[in-house]
Amino acid sequence: MSVMPAASAQETAVGVWKTIDDETGKPKSLVRISETNGELRGRIERLFRDAGEEQNPKCTSCEGALKDQPILGMTIITGMRKEGDGYAGGQILDPASGKVYKSKMSLADGGRKLDVRGYVGVPMFGRTQTWVRVE
Repeated sequence: MSVMPAASAQETAVGVWKTIDDETGKPKSLVRISETNGELRGRIERLFRDAGEEQNPKCTSCEGALKDQPILGMTIITGMRKEGDGYAGGQILDPASGKVYKSKMSLADGGRKLDVRGYVGVPMFGRTQTWVRVE
C-alpha cells in the first residue's frame, strides 16, 4: 500500500478556488476545477454579490447556448491540459463581458494560489487574475 504525500494535492489545479477581481481586489466567485481524461474544467459554484445586486444573474452578454443562462453553475474553463509546469490550450469565459479568451494557468505559492491568464492572440496581450485555493 502506498500513501501519497499530502503535498501532492497542492500540485494540481483541481479543487475549489476563490476568484479575486483584479480591479477591486474583492472576491467574485468560487470556481471548482475538476479533471476528466486529462482535461481541466472549471464551474462557478458560488457568486459573491453585494446586497443590491442581482443574486442569480444571467449571462446576458454570452452568445450561443450560454446566452441568458444563469452564471451560477456555468462552466467557464474548458480544454485546459497540463503543459510543463502549468496548464494551457484551454479557454476561459468572462461572464461579465460574455467574451471567451484563450487561457493558461500556473500554480503559485506552493499550490495555494493559481495564476489564471486570459488573452487574445498571444499570452503577452492579456491579463492575469490570482485565485486563492479554498479546498
